[in-house]
Amino acid sequence: MAKKSAKEKKYFNKKGDVNIVRPPFDNKGWHPLSEEIDNNRDKKYIKTVKPRSIGQKQLLQSIDNHHLTIAVGPAGTGKTYLAICKAVDALEAGKIERIILSRPAMEAGESLGYLPGDMADKMAPYLRPLYDALGDRLGGKKVKKYMEEGLIEIAPVGFMRGRTLNNAFIVIDEAQNCTYQQIKMLLSRLGWHSTMVVTGDPAQSDLLEGMSGLAVISDKLEKNENIGVVRLQSVDIVRHPLVAQMLDVL
Repeated sequence: MAKKSAKEKKYFNKKGDVNIVRPPFDNKGWHPLSEEIDNNRDKKYIKTVKPRSIGQKQLLQSIDNHHLTIAVGPAGTGKTYLAICKAVDALEAGKIERIILSRPAMEAGESLGYLPGDMADKMAPYLRPLYDALGDRLGGKKVKKYMEEGLIEIAPVGFMRGRTLNNAFIVIDEAQNCTYQQIKMLLSRLGWHSTMVVTGDPAQSDLLEGMSGLAVISDKLEKNENIGVVRLQSVDIVRHPLVAQMLDVL
């Protein structure tokens, strides 16, 4: 039998049989603002983002022309990423004072209570897509610096009630997992000199059938010319071509 590496040995007993089930995550102390993320993100990050489809172009134009934009469409169409890119551009240009990113902490059958740590630690896995997008645009060290200074705030939907968000760029992600009343509450947070983008895919809600409010609110607000409602399609998916093919039949 070939000699096992030091990393492999701890998972086998002396007879070579499996002794311990390998844990799903080796880095138990992972945090989205760790030094590892800082170093990786700062080696190279994207400065210019261009639309790769007609739908993405319409989304960017809508964000430029409206204080409120609702972007609905399948996964992989770049809804969240493009919204965060516009938020970062506005912050760097001095058009706003802060970026606020929010999304619901949907458990999808697994309880937050089983995750170790305080609330920030429990929320980290849910917010990682937002950290990744910010890291691509700014670099990890700058993201960490901006968060420490309060220029970037990431919070679950439940923490948004009662606030008035002025001079800010607000991105509400995964809105298909918000109820009608939750989205209504979030939309009413919009303050002066602010831009809000709500993103989600009504077809992939983790809520019980009929509870998600994204589709209903999108239909109602689409009639208002001061609000942009962009409906992305499978042709706008920029992930692997199989993603679009699968979503068309699933």
